[in-house]
Amino acid sequence: MKLLSKSAAAGLTATLCFGLPAMAQGVGSLVQLEVLDGGRTAKGTYQGALHLTLKEGWKTYWRAPGDAGIPPQFNWTGSGNIADIAITWPAPHVFDQNGLRSVGYEDQLVLPVEITPKNPAKPVRLRGEMDLGVCKDVCVPGKLDFDHTVDAKAGRNPAIAAALAQRPFSEREAGVVNATCHLTPTSDGMRIEAHITMPSAGGSEFAIIEPGNPMLWASQPETHRQGKTLITSSEVISASGGPFALDRSEVRITVLGANHAVDIQGCSAG
Repeated sequence: MKLLSKSAAAGLTATLCFGLPAMAQGVGSLVQLEVLDGGRTAKGTYQGALHLTLKEGWKTYWRAPGDAGIPPQFNWTGSGNIADIAITWPAPHVFDQNGLRSVGYEDQLVLPVEITPKNPAKPVRLRGEMDLGVCKDVCVPGKLDFDHTVDAKAGRNPAIAAALAQRPFSEREAGVVNATCHLTPTSDGMRIEAHITMPSAGGSEFAIIEPGNPMLWASQPETHRQGKTLITSSEVISASGGPFALDRSEVRITVLGANHAVDIQGCSAG
């Protein structure tokens, strides 16, 4: 049986521990979900959003929740007349949780979803469930159901517009010159070190590395800046514990700064 390094084991243990139900109450008593309408876009899609309202002081998680969090998952089964759904994640916040860092949202989250109908002339029904975790001093995992017929005549929704405006900058918008990734085998998996030439995002920058494969897990990155270059490194391991290949084109790096966030998709060899 292959053993994990101390850093990898600590990260996986934290994630598993914080994912366990630690209190005898359902997630529905801590967070409410409603579907918002934002009307039809110029390209014929519908703009909507999942609006989560959490009890004061509680938080939920981003798609990459950090070392102590539960990644949200969506099941759209039951939806009608939908060809595609695209999610836009607003830039998250970084939280210190018992000495570990988690990434997510506090008090509320407006998560924009762009819906492409199969038949634009017919009604669109958004139905399914969201698996998530909400945390304060303890964490509670659970499911929230939703069932909503899209209002084709709805107008612009200010809450959705504000959430869309909070998305991370693209590489072009942030002035990213290049992004390279150097890969080094480790006893447990692979170390990835990314060098990103870009202007500062403001304050103490924090980078999050997503391997691009749901079977791979990346440890909490170490991030620092050398002049115009942001350097971040992480250890990537496989859920199976076996060997794996890491495709640089699928690696996604999000830089969170005091002024803005930056979404970097893919990196070249370096």
